[in-house]
Amino acid sequence: MEPGGESGCSFLYYAYGSNLLRERLLLRNPSAALCALARLQDFKLEFGHHQGRTSSVWHGGTATIAQSPGDEVWGIVWKMSTCNLSSLDKQEGVEDGIYVPIEVDVHTQAGKVLTCRSYQMRDYVSGPPSPQYKKVICMGAKQNGLPADYQEKLEAIETNNYAGPVPIMEEIEAAIKAEKINSA
Repeated sequence: MEPGGESGCSFLYYAYGSNLLRERLLLRNPSAALCALARLQDFKLEFGHHQGRTSSVWHGGTATIAQSPGDEVWGIVWKMSTCNLSSLDKQEGVEDGIYVPIEVDVHTQAGKVLTCRSYQMRDYVSGPPSPQYKKVICMGAKQNGLPADYQEKLEAIETNNYAGPVPIMEEIEAAIKAEKINSA
């Protein structure tokens, strides 16, 4: 941090799930700015239901990271204003004890190590994501150019084939459409 930098009013957040997609994160956390693509070593991506309950937002398992020597997870480091810390915690279900904030050290493509806030699901039963949730993760990976072999791994994730309504997906798609109109 440069002297007089904004270390006091911003933090780094490492996203590996639906918040890979910029429009998803910005729905609730307007301060997020892309900082870097980064790799989390010795962890793997998993999907699960907190205490066996299906996510009422996504209608399937949601993403978490689990320690796994030799594996790696790719994601994005977002720089965010601390004024969005509570909205991010709320989105991640911290109050309800679904996810807990953790600190992770990730490696950027430029070889820097960044210490970031991330989230890990507590007390979960493994279970596949809905097709809609998987789609948001894959869209985010593509949008930000995560490594091709990692994108292929994401594309290969099995889903639960849920075909009902997912209101948040409609919100995200509307946000993407609005962006296209604004940038046209």
